[in-house]
Amino acid sequence: MRTFPVVAAIALALAVPQAARAAETKIGYVDFQRALNEVDEGKAAQGTLKKDFEEKQKQLDKDKTDLDRMQAEFEKQAAVLSEEARRDKAIEIQKRMAEAQGKLLGFQKELADRERLATRAIFDKMVAITREIADAEGVTIVFEKNDAGIVVAPASLDLTNELVRKYNARHRPGDAAPAGDKKAAAPKGDGKKKAEPKKADGAK
Repeated sequence: MRTFPVVAAIALALAVPQAARAAETKIGYVDFQRALNEVDEGKAAQGTLKKDFEEKQKQLDKDKTDLDRMQAEFEKQAAVLSEEARRDKAIEIQKRMAEAQGKLLGFQKELADRERLATRAIFDKMVAITREIADAEGVTIVFEKNDAGIVVAPASLDLTNELVRKYNARHRPGDAAPAGDKKAAAPKGDGKKKAEPKKADGAK
């Protein structure tokens, strides 16, 4: 998956009170790309996207096989077909090729959009947890390792492992069901029939 932008990561420094920043500047860094690949939600999202990609690839492969067969048959029959028949067949093949190309582009856009939405949701939660870690450890500025171009830095400044640990403890794949999916639970009874009121003596 793609690397996240650094803007939100560097903005983590804003979460630390101004007085604390003035007193001491403590720097840390986080590798969001590695965290995305290691958190359970990230692995689940990648697995789902990979499965969908493979299913769509099968459809594209079938379309290509059909087009290759049509093209081969056309080439074999071209010599015996009338000019009008050859023209109609060529138009049909071109139309099928355009449809296959459109399907490919549609699949690519769909998967890219789904990947962007999935990773954005995970990224937003990672930013929130990184803020908490920074606040707890007194870190005033947090850089994103890849976008900041960090080549060498002490491991003690790396907050990634703690981010992954806290993220997995708090967010598990499938825990958060979309709003509206959960039906309101009906009040549970104790399974006993309610006693009917007794009739007054002499009442019919």
